[in-house]
Amino acid sequence: MEPDTASAIERRLTDLENEVARLSALAEPAADRSAETAATAAAAAAAAAAAAAATEHPASGAQDAESAGSDAPAGADDPLWFVNELGRRAPGAVMMAGAVDTAAGPVRWQYGLMADALLSEEWSDLARPLEALGHPARIELVRQVMRGAHTTAELLQLEHLASSGQLYHHLRQLVSAGWLVSPRRGHYEVPAARVVPLLVLTMIASS
Repeated sequence: MEPDTASAIERRLTDLENEVARLSALAEPAADRSAETAATAAAAAAAAAAAAAATEHPASGAQDAESAGSDAPAGADDPLWFVNELGRRAPGAVMMAGAVDTAAGPVRWQYGLMADALLSEEWSDLARPLEALGHPARIELVRQVMRGAHTTAELLQLEHLASSGQLYHHLRQLVSAGWLVSPRRGHYEVPAARVVPLLVLTMIASS
């Protein structure tokens, strides 16, 4: 490698290290900063460093994160890798995250808040969206929509429903609570931002 080229690479790596340090400092938890913001800043720094390394060493055989992860899941040797990483980046935070493939397409989603902020809020207002899922027919409707049944004709085939009147009653409850949307008449979908929370609620109920 030419001396000038090596020197330029060293300068760039130094600049990247400084940028990573700056973004990591921004990611330090503060009382008024959500966990999502902190995690995003730190992740952006890591991504920038990785991208730069791949640029400087194009022959290193680097894979994109998704294809590499399919063969070797991140933290496969550490069953608490998610919690440990979250504790390092944003202590005191609570997060939901998921990378799933649905009938409507792939969903990559995360959301987080500081536990202190959650505990300081009134929880009585949260009863309505949770109540909308508290009926066997409604929660089954949501599951079927996530699996690809989007029309009222398809949903009427469910055993939990005795009539179209019952179907529309349950669908109105779910749309009102934000668990479903109806972009056009007779067609229903689960919003992308609700896919992971619904799966998380299912995990909580089944654990």
